[in-house]
Amino acid sequence: MRTAYKCRAYPDPEQAAVFNRTFGCVRLVWNKTLAERHRAWHAEGRRVSYKETDAALTAWKKTEDLAFLNEVSSVALQQALRHQHAAFANLFAGRARYPRFKSRNSRQSAHYTRSAFRMRDGELRMAKTTAHLAFVWSFDDVDLVTLNPTMVVISRDCDGRWYVTFAVDTDEPASLPAAEHEIGVDLGVKDFAVTSDGDRIANPKHLDKKQRNLARYQRRMARCQPGSNNRRKAGAKVARAHRKVRNARADFLHRTTTGLVRRADTIVIEDLNVSGMVRNRKLARAISDCGWGEFRRQLEYKCRQAGRTLVVIDRWYPSSKTCSACGHLLAELSLSTRRWTCPGCRTRHDRDHNAAKNILAAGRAVAGDTPGDVCGADVRRQGTSLPQSAVKQKHQRREPQESPFGGGSQSA
Repeated sequence: MRTAYKCRAYPDPEQAAVFNRTFGCVRLVWNKTLAERHRAWHAEGRRVSYKETDAALTAWKKTEDLAFLNEVSSVALQQALRHQHAAFANLFAGRARYPRFKSRNSRQSAHYTRSAFRMRDGELRMAKTTAHLAFVWSFDDVDLVTLNPTMVVISRDCDGRWYVTFAVDTDEPASLPAAEHEIGVDLGVKDFAVTSDGDRIANPKHLDKKQRNLARYQRRMARCQPGSNNRRKAGAKVARAHRKVRNARADFLHRTTTGLVRRADTIVIEDLNVSGMVRNRKLARAISDCGWGEFRRQLEYKCRQAGRTLVVIDRWYPSSKTCSACGHLLAELSLSTRRWTCPGCRTRHDRDHNAAKNILAAGRAVAGDTPGDVCGADVRRQGTSLPQSAVKQKHQRREPQESPFGGGSQSA
C-alpha cells in the first residue's frame, strides 16, 4: 500500500529559486504538450502518444529558445508528461474531465522519483540543490531515519507556503477488531449527518464563518491593478483565508469518518449526485461547504484499511419518504417538512433519522447473501475505477469507443 506524508518545508533562497524555475519549466512542458495534443487531433485527426511527447521534449531542450529546460531536473519534466498521459487515460475511462492548462497563479508542484533526490539519515537533498531541504516532521509513529520514499513532491501553495510530500510503500495495516455494530448515515445541510442510532453531527459551516473576511479580502484584491505587487499581496490574503477554511473542513471530515469507522463494522451511505445538486443556486454554496464527496472518499479508503464494509445504496432510493416502521411510501414530501406522521401506522418520524434507518435497512439487504437483488450493491472501490451504483452499472453501460488521443478506449 502506498502512503503519503505531507510536511511543511522551509527552503532557503537558493532552493526556492531552483524550485520556482522547476515549477515554471514543468508548467511550460505541460502546456506545450497539451496544446500539441489538441492541435494534432483537431487539425490532423492524429493521436499523440507518450513516446512522441518524450521525443518532443528532447527536441525542445536542443533549441535556443528552450535551452533553459536543461537547467532543472529532467525527472520533474518527464513526470509531467506521464501525468498528462494518465490524465487522458482517466478522461477516456470516464473518471475525469479534459485536462486543463496550468496557470502560474495556482498551486505549483514538481514530482521527483528516486533518481532525483537522496534521503539519508532523515536529511533530504533534491536534484540541482546543494544543501539539504529543511522540513518539519510531525508523524511520531514513523521513524524518519528509516524512511525510504519512492517519490518526493515539492509544492507551493498560493499563499506562499511550501510543502514536501513523501510517497512510501508500506504494508497493509492490521484490521480493527470487530465492533458488532452496523450504522446508516444520512447526509444533510442543516445537520451534516444523522445516523441510524439517532446521533446528530452538527454542520460546522466553515465557509460561513470566514465568509465576511473572505469577501473583504476579495474586494481589496479586485481594486488592485492586475499584475501589481499589491494585487499579489492581496491574492495571498485571499489564499490564506481559503486555506484556513480548507484545513478546518478536512480536520472535521477526518474526525467524523474515523469515528464512524471505529464504531461500526458496516457503514451504509447514499450515492449522492453532488455535481448535480450544486447546480441549485440557493444551496450550491452550502452543499459545497459540506464536502460530501471528500467524506465518501475518506470513508472508502479508511474502511478498506480497517477491514470494514462500506455499502453505497442507489441515489434514487426514497429513504426520506418511506416509513421505517411499516414501509408505507409517501407520494410527495417537501424539503421543508422535517417531521411527518405515517398515514399507515401513525408513527411520528423525524425526516433525517427515518432516512438513516431506511438507508441501513437497504444496506443490510445489499450486503446479505444475495447482493444485487436490491438497488445499490456493495460498491467499494476496486482498482482504479470509481464506485458506481448497481443501477448505473446495469442501465448505463455502453460499449467502449476508440479514444481520439490514444492511451486506451473511451466508455461512458
